[in-house]
Amino acid sequence: MNRERMAWLVSIALLALLAFQLPGSLAQRDDDYAFVRTLVEIHRQVVANYVDPVDEDKLRQGAIDGMLEQLDPYSVYVPPKKQEEFDRMLEGTFKGVGIQLDQLDNGDIEVVSPIEDSPAFKAGVLAGDIILRINGKDIKGKKLKDVIADIGNGPLQVTMRVRHATGEVVDLPEMTRQEIVLSTVKGYRRKADSSWDWFVSDKPKIGYLRITQFTPDTFDKLKPQVQKMLAEGMQGLVLDLRFNPGGRLDQAEKVVNLFVKEGVIVVTRGRSRPEEVSKADPREALPEQFPMVVLVNEHSASASEIVAGSLMDNHRALVLGSRSYGKGSVQEVMPMDDKKGGELKLTVAYYYLPSGRLVHRKKDATDWGVDPQVNVPMDANDEKRLIEEQSDLEIIGRLPVRATTKPSTAPTTGPTSQPTPFVDNQLEAAVSTLVGHLILDEKHDAVSTTVPTTRPEGN
Repeated sequence: MNRERMAWLVSIALLALLAFQLPGSLAQRDDDYAFVRTLVEIHRQVVANYVDPVDEDKLRQGAIDGMLEQLDPYSVYVPPKKQEEFDRMLEGTFKGVGIQLDQLDNGDIEVVSPIEDSPAFKAGVLAGDIILRINGKDIKGKKLKDVIADIGNGPLQVTMRVRHATGEVVDLPEMTRQEIVLSTVKGYRRKADSSWDWFVSDKPKIGYLRITQFTPDTFDKLKPQVQKMLAEGMQGLVLDLRFNPGGRLDQAEKVVNLFVKEGVIVVTRGRSRPEEVSKADPREALPEQFPMVVLVNEHSASASEIVAGSLMDNHRALVLGSRSYGKGSVQEVMPMDDKKGGELKLTVAYYYLPSGRLVHRKKDATDWGVDPQVNVPMDANDEKRLIEEQSDLEIIGRLPVRATTKPSTAPTTGPTSQPTPFVDNQLEAAVSTLVGHLILDEKHDAVSTTVPTTRPEGN
């Protein structure tokens, strides 16, 4: 056997061996090709022979969805035509003039609230306005989604005729559609001048911050506001993460680090991903220490669970409310390498709190999410009223129609003929807890300054 033939046979043997040993081997590729051939043949037979005409795009999307449904609800394929909408949802932005709308029972389209500093806000749109015309066309009888499309997808310049709550009909100045960035950091309620009231109690001075989602600018909006509240004498803070679906992990880590000077923030582990341990950087933390209560409920998920759980495990805050949702998985967005494009959002790892607790709720799990140290339940009806309350308290352009007084720790006594106002029992408990903590601290400080440093002599 000559040398060339021997080398050729050795090469073939090595390739065959590698095919059974290496990831992505030739054997694996043969399985992949066989699967693709089967899928293509099924698609061809359905298109050619199914009893009714079929939508081929839906068939292809259905094949992809069926595969990913075997994994978890968070692994999804985003087709090219929905990529922009998907990306905007992640970034917390949309195109428009900046108004929140609702359709009344009589069909009228009502402005719930203009968005602060938006084109609509500057043009004089008020909460409670009824929209009559858009770009010169009467919208009577239109559905809400069609009106939103008229504003968001129409001409760059938008004109609008509205009827104010006073009955006055006005043609508003021309508005220019633009990228609207939704604010994710909110205070307790709007003042008469539409600015936020950031304090839920004045004596003692307890701050209130609600984070609705973790978007790219959440931390940049949160940090200066906390610093401003401290400069105004804040003694304690309620951080409200109820109904927060999560968002960007990097923002959650920065928020934790703002309050925590040292220790583990979160650990990320995946089957094909190296373990990542995020630790607090003392240079990024606030120098001031103050008592904190974090509010969570069963709708607090993902990044909000990381913030609540990490602050609790690092003994930086008390967590109050009800157990969080249990969405502790990491999704990576992978661009598809094909002519049509699209993105695959795939679960690649899980979040673990500093204590080692897995946040994610797996099938048949008994432990998941963040268990509050103080359990204060709220039923579905109260949660619905809470959402309405929060919406009312953030309306720009008119005073809230529900609660206008801040939570009080004083008990209510005596009969009343007035309708019972909604009481946010979780927020009330948080404020009471902070007030009690601050009072105890004051008493301790007072005792420390009056107790003698040496034992008095006895008789």
